[in-house]
Amino acid sequence: MKFQPIDLEKWSRRPYFEHYLDRVRCTYSMTANVDITLLREQLKRNGVKLYPALIHMIATAVNRHPEFRTCFDAEGRLGVWETMSPSFTIFHEADNTFSSLWAPYSEAFAAFYDRWQQQVGKYKDAKQLFPCTDEPPNTFPISSIPWVHFTGFNLNIYGDGAYLLPIFTMGKYERQGGKLLLPVSAQLHHAVCDGYHAGVLFKALQELASDCRSWLSGL
Repeated sequence: MKFQPIDLEKWSRRPYFEHYLDRVRCTYSMTANVDITLLREQLKRNGVKLYPALIHMIATAVNRHPEFRTCFDAEGRLGVWETMSPSFTIFHEADNTFSSLWAPYSEAFAAFYDRWQQQVGKYKDAKQLFPCTDEPPNTFPISSIPWVHFTGFNLNIYGDGAYLLPIFTMGKYERQGGKLLLPVSAQLHHAVCDGYHAGVLFKALQELASDCRSWLSGL
C-alpha cells in the first residue's frame, strides 16, 4: 500500500478543496439504481454469491479513479492511496447484529472472492463490531440493507467533517420492467468529489455490471 501526498501548490483542485473543506464543509449523498440483471444471471450460473461480487464491483470503480481514494493519512497529510481495499458488513441473524470485516482487493475477481470467503468463514460467528485487528488504513466502507429497496439514503456523520473517502450502502434489489435494479447510495465529500465525479462513479458501476462476463471469466 502506497500513499502519495498531494502538493496543494500544484493541485488544480485546490480552490474547490479549500472552499468545501474550510468555508462550506459538506458531504452529499446520491442514490441510483444499477441494473444487475445480467450480473445476477451469470453469478447464479457459476454458483457465486452476489454480495461479494457487488463489493468487488464497487472496489474496482473506486480503484479506477483517484478522486475516490483521496483522503488524509494518519499524519494528517492530504494524498491518494495507490490502491484501496473494501471493508464490508456481515449480518448475524442470531441476534440481528453485524460485524465489519475487510478483504484485500484484487482486480481478479476469483482471487478477491477467495479472500472474501476466507474472511467471512473466519469471522461469521464473531460477536464484535470490528473483529479484524489487522485492517489497514487504505480501506473504505461498504454496507448493505437488503430488506429495503430505497430511493434515497443519507448518513449523518458528525465530528470534524474531514472524512473524505466515499461510503457505500446497497439496498434490496427489485425487478422492474424486466430488469433487476439494485439501489446503491454513495456518500461523498464535496471537497474531493463534485457531481461530475458522482456521475463517473455510477457510470463505472453500470458498465462493470453490464460487462460482468469479462471479469467473471476467471471463475
